[in-house]
Amino acid sequence: MAFVNDITLGQYYPAVSFVHRLDPRTKLIAVINLMTGLLITFEPALLFGFLGLTILIVVCSRLPVALVLRNLRPFIWLFFLTILVHLFWTQGDVFFQVPIVKWTISKQGLSLGVIYAMRLALLIIIAAILTLSTSPIELTDALEKLMAPLNRIKVPVHEIVMMLTLSLRFIPTLLEEAQRLRNAQISRGATFDGSLVRRIKSLIPLLLPLFVSAFRRADDLALAMDSRCYAGGEGRTSFRQLQFRGADIVILSASFALLIGVVLYHTL
Repeated sequence: MAFVNDITLGQYYPAVSFVHRLDPRTKLIAVINLMTGLLITFEPALLFGFLGLTILIVVCSRLPVALVLRNLRPFIWLFFLTILVHLFWTQGDVFFQVPIVKWTISKQGLSLGVIYAMRLALLIIIAAILTLSTSPIELTDALEKLMAPLNRIKVPVHEIVMMLTLSLRFIPTLLEEAQRLRNAQISRGATFDGSLVRRIKSLIPLLLPLFVSAFRRADDLALAMDSRCYAGGEGRTSFRQLQFRGADIVILSASFALLIGVVLYHTL
């Protein structure tokens, strides 16, 4: 469970930067556009363009590079699995054959494996930048504003957004709790080393207390909200009033232009 400390999803890193000052709605929409463009991109040249853009965003956000890249460590196995699947199951020009088993590796399989792994890595980094540069309160306000039209059809937007934000907010807390439980088990003689099957079995004693802790925290939070007379979203106001500025218009326009350009590139 060393990967627990590598996940920064839900954590906010305060800094004075251009990205931090953007309206949270701008960041949400821009991230959705970037991710959509990535998901429909298969050209290596475009992927390297997205890579350069991601590096530029990290620089503009003034986030520690090590903190951003730390999110990739828990998914290294997924990157390797993606590459291996495409290596051995994609037909094409063979350039290597595995002895004895006679498995063939094609150039197209290697190319597709690297492309898909690179897309996954960029998606994870972009999502990490969003959460690191935007506080949970800002995300709540942005989601509620963007989903406000659904109130007309009686969708409880505020309650849905509140649940999503609380879930995101408690991810770091649950990860810390899991690490604490692991240390407590180790102090009692438990071991988390060995084969994959043994490691999976060793996680079972952690799941029950972790679930109990999660339900206890949820109950405490519900009592705290009830004691403060929380009554949902009807008639509630925001401490911070969101307002688009010139920089937000530029970023939104650029993100939509990028998405449209990628779509046109693949359709023409």
